[in-house]
Amino acid sequence: MTHFLNSTQNIQLAGFMGGYEWILISVVVLLLFGGKKIPELMKGLGGGIKEFKKASNEDENDDKGKIEDKK
Repeated sequence: MTHFLNSTQNIQLAGFMGGYEWILISVVVLLLFGGKKIPELMKGLGGGIKEFKKASNEDENDDKGKIEDKK
């Protein structure tokens, strides 16, 4: 029984990323895309997130309006 609990705890902790993993990912991204492309990629990612939030807020407002119209 104790062995089962220890293996479950190890599996749960395996999902956390530490400092070395983030450094490795950063180096790989830098090597793949180069220093000049990274700001462009981040700008595109930020714009995509902004559009997603805007669209989700519009959907929530539309849903609230429909609910209020039914009352």
